[in-house]
Amino acid sequence: MYGQTNAWVLPNGRYGAFEVNETDVFILTQRAARNLAYQGFSRIPEKPSCLIELTGYDLIGLPLKSPLAHHQIIYALPMLTIDADKGTGIVTSVPGDAPDDYMALHDLKSKPAFRTKYGVKDEWVMPFKIVPIISIPEFGDKAAEKVCGDLKIKSQNEKDKLAEAKRLTYLKGFTEGTLLVGEFAGRRVQEAKSWIRSKLMEVGNAIMYSEPEKHVVSRSAEWKKLAEECLSSMNLYSDVTRHGFEHTLSWLNQWACSRSFGLGTRIPWDENYLVESLSDSTLYMAYYTIAHFLHDGDMYGDSNTSGVIPEQMTDEVWDFIFCDGPFPKSSDVSSSILNKMKQEFEYWYPFDLRVSGKDLIQNHFAFCIYNHTAIMPKKHWPRGYRCNGHLMLNSKKMSKSTGNFLTLRQAIEEYSADATRMDLADAGDGVDDANFVFDTANAAIGRLTKEIAWMEKNLSADSLRRGCPSTFADHVF
Repeated sequence: MYGQTNAWVLPNGRYGAFEVNETDVFILTQRAARNLAYQGFSRIPEKPSCLIELTGYDLIGLPLKSPLAHHQIIYALPMLTIDADKGTGIVTSVPGDAPDDYMALHDLKSKPAFRTKYGVKDEWVMPFKIVPIISIPEFGDKAAEKVCGDLKIKSQNEKDKLAEAKRLTYLKGFTEGTLLVGEFAGRRVQEAKSWIRSKLMEVGNAIMYSEPEKHVVSRSAEWKKLAEECLSSMNLYSDVTRHGFEHTLSWLNQWACSRSFGLGTRIPWDENYLVESLSDSTLYMAYYTIAHFLHDGDMYGDSNTSGVIPEQMTDEVWDFIFCDGPFPKSSDVSSSILNKMKQEFEYWYPFDLRVSGKDLIQNHFAFCIYNHTAIMPKKHWPRGYRCNGHLMLNSKKMSKSTGNFLTLRQAIEEYSADATRMDLADAGDGVDDANFVFDTANAAIGRLTKEIAWMEKNLSADSLRRGCPSTFADHVF
């Protein structure tokens, strides 16, 4: 919102002026107006109320005032790549952060014939410069300009390159970017986003808009209570981690539960969709406990001593093993194997500790809590997470693409195992990012060498005290 230089419209797009209540009119596509009508934003309940039909050409050059924008007035400008089947058909433009916006604005500025074709006046475009709003590691405060330059993108029509530019910057900007302007300057983008949204809604400058592709089953409030109950009993080793989980559970109901592409499990009632892959993968800790019965060291399950094949692992069998279900009498798996699998699971579960990076708090780890509380009895709920920060090298993020990368084996070969341990111990702890510094490792080599020399010197002397342990230090060492 802060970095807007204009709004985009699709020149050939079909829009309309729709009454959303007794006093306000929104300009958007018919499709978006229908969605809003079913979300309580229409003068006539569940029916769009259109005052006039418009095209994108009608909107080009329209002066606008946008909340939080640096510029008092911005203009509606043409963009040829807008998908009218997504959102409202009106797209805010933030060329400092968004590669698509940067290249579209660049095309308008650098191509007079393009401006003439769509009747765009110079004063609607030329005075508007990039407004730095987010600082992103490796990309600076004008991420779109840098990544488009790095990838040598020349036009808004280079879709593949622009998709790669967005892949490189969007997630990094959200998870690691720092806001530079406004009330929440200095905050991480992922923290500030929800606060800014709430502020805009509080003062009436924004509304919540959703776009379900089909019938949506909401997550139960009772399910959330179970997840919060599980979290309250878990050992998280850090207040920062606990606050992260509490925040995540408060908004996770907005996460889509399915997707139309990628790997995963097909939804039983619609083969066109898959269960969202992150949420579908967070019970595999339970699978670890019985995997040796099914795989016998072969990850593909082509060889196993139990003789159990995938088709025999029915829902009834899984319920018996994991969920205290009745013995599956219809199963043709031997009772001894089924009982052994259940015994293994009962011995190892619940898991006491799961360790991984802090970036999994807002997805994988939270899904793990939800899935366990939905499927398993309370005695098998997770007991603890230990979330750590990321590893930096010489105060810079570890990254293969930049060459700032070091494997554990390389560290040991370069500095020795002992010096590597000392550097890691000095690097940091907790949820903060740890910083492995080469100078510290080199200094550790010198200190260890000096310590060894001192020990060898003293061990060779005849002045060492002998006899039975008599002091506290004797008993310790």
